[in-house]
Amino acid sequence: MDSAAKDEMQPALSPGPEWPEQERAEQLARGAALKWASGIFYRPEQLARLGQYRSREVQRTCSLESRLKSVMQSYLEGVQTVPAAVSHTQTLIDGQQFLEAYVSLRELEQLREDTWAPLGGLELPVFQGLDLLFEALGQAVEAAAGAAGKLAREDPALLVAAVRVAEVETGRTTPLGQVPRDWRQRCLRALQEGLEQAHFGSPLLPAPGALPGWLEALRVALPVELATAEALVAPCCPPQYNVVQLWAHTLHSGLRRSLQNLLAGPELEAADAFALLHWALHVYLGQEMMGSLELGPEADVSQLEPLLTLENIEQLEATFVANIQASVSQWLQNALDGEVAEWGREHGPNTDPSGSYYSPMPAIVLQILEENIRVASLVSESLQQRVHGMALSELGTFLRSFSDALIRFSRDHFRGKSMAPHYVPYLLAALNHKSALSSSVSVLQLDGAPSGALAPVEAALDELQRRIYRLVLEALQAELQPLFADLPSRQWLSSPELLQSVCERTGRFCRDFWRVRNPTVQLLLAEAERAVVLQYLSALMQGRLVCRGADERTQAAERLRHDAAQLQQLFLSLGLEENAHCAPVLLALRELLNLRDPALLGLEVAGLRQQFPDVSEDHVSALLGLRGDLSREQHLAALSSLQAALPPSPRASRRVLFSLVPAPALAPASCLPSGSCARALLLAE
Repeated sequence: MDSAAKDEMQPALSPGPEWPEQERAEQLARGAALKWASGIFYRPEQLARLGQYRSREVQRTCSLESRLKSVMQSYLEGVQTVPAAVSHTQTLIDGQQFLEAYVSLRELEQLREDTWAPLGGLELPVFQGLDLLFEALGQAVEAAAGAAGKLAREDPALLVAAVRVAEVETGRTTPLGQVPRDWRQRCLRALQEGLEQAHFGSPLLPAPGALPGWLEALRVALPVELATAEALVAPCCPPQYNVVQLWAHTLHSGLRRSLQNLLAGPELEAADAFALLHWALHVYLGQEMMGSLELGPEADVSQLEPLLTLENIEQLEATFVANIQASVSQWLQNALDGEVAEWGREHGPNTDPSGSYYSPMPAIVLQILEENIRVASLVSESLQQRVHGMALSELGTFLRSFSDALIRFSRDHFRGKSMAPHYVPYLLAALNHKSALSSSVSVLQLDGAPSGALAPVEAALDELQRRIYRLVLEALQAELQPLFADLPSRQWLSSPELLQSVCERTGRFCRDFWRVRNPTVQLLLAEAERAVVLQYLSALMQGRLVCRGADERTQAAERLRHDAAQLQQLFLSLGLEENAHCAPVLLALRELLNLRDPALLGLEVAGLRQQFPDVSEDHVSALLGLRGDLSREQHLAALSSLQAALPPSPRASRRVLFSLVPAPALAPASCLPSGSCARALLLAE
């Protein structure tokens, strides 16, 4: 049977739009046949063998037709069962049957590969959704990995299946031309993203004041998460996943980013800044959290970058100190305002069991400062030093404000704007406050800090004490000034009543001095005694009395001796130690009046200069004027002895007395630039 007859017996497979593959195959076959036939007919010697060629081609055609029928049959069968397999695979994916779905997908993929070559590299439409199925399975595996912690507790088999699918797909060789599917990396990323989302996924940062609670929740949750990873998740994953280390690094990175976002937002309050510093520097890596002894060595985060950068720490410390400084300033001001409010009360200051004036204000001030320094030490040495410097600065400001308040208190009292019934007792109470601060300020000294760190505060305390002394003494002088208006006088020469009145009023004024604590009371009594003596000396310098003879000079000398004894007795009774008295200066002046031989006055004047180096020629001239019996030459001779006096003793050089007494008012027109007014007046006579 020739080929033409045989072709008539075969069923026609007319190419159509549904079979483009058949049309292309026929075109290729015709082209090959024409090429072969042309070669035969161009070589005449081959025409004799044309029958053999025909027979062989008939056999080959039959074989090809048989194979084609087989392929077409398989193709048709595959086309019929593929849609059902795709639907079944999608059902397996939706039901999280990852292993079964993966096997089904691999079978479908193999079928596609088997039909790809026979069809000349063409892909059937039914296989075009295969890649989407693979992607759906990959996403399902990712979702399972993202919920690894939950699955490890509730359904570890599902987690194991997801990881196994990812590992098999990552490890297999993909067909030529197909992009490898690295599902292991997708799993690892899903593990990290799921973990971060669980703990740091909320875009909302803690509200002001809520940060400590948020940090405490993390302190509890993160170690539990690591323990879960170590005990439950790690056994479900291959060793190369390093699950515990991955967990620790992921939690650390997520926390670090959250804190950076927090610090980039509005400035934190003092409590939040402190809580974050303490938590990050001490709690986070401590045994109660990431350094827990219950966790394995894989969870160690000590080698990771710091949770807070140096810039973060600097920012938080500055924020904490600035905010706490404002609070401390307000607390101290409130304490001072409460103290000042009591100064105008109808009753005197409160007292302690010993009878000393007492107020809780110094203890409150120091407690506020000390507590803030102590709390800062719980965070770091640098923060403690910052708060310490702030505390000393605020204490200095407080002391200046206290001093200014006393000045206003005094001014209002004497101007009559606000008469204080217990003006002096409250000044004395302020001295006790100063003493309490001075004795306790050492609690603010840091270990290892320079010894002079408290020097500015101590200087401010000393200045406060001097100011209180001055206010007390000004009040005493206001009490005594009317009495000294008649001293010296003829009445003073003949009667002790003037100084008796001075002593009585001074005693009443100083009666509450015993409520001041030692050693301040001794200093206060010494200042009060010196104030009385200075007023006494100032009165003597005014030239209101000139003795009219030897009898009056004797009376004046005796008056000075008696007054010195009376003043000494007064202040001894008040508790002033004898070696601190200034009244003996009156005995030195007594000798200037009691000396009968004027030629020896030079020795007395030189002795006076040796005892009191600050005595001036004007003072001596005014005192010599009380005698009333010296000629100009004798006066000048006595003054000249001041220049020839021996150097004062070291102890005497520290005594300041006459320099605080106003010099007598003499005619300035008679003064010479190179000498004292007293000498100038005598020389001009």
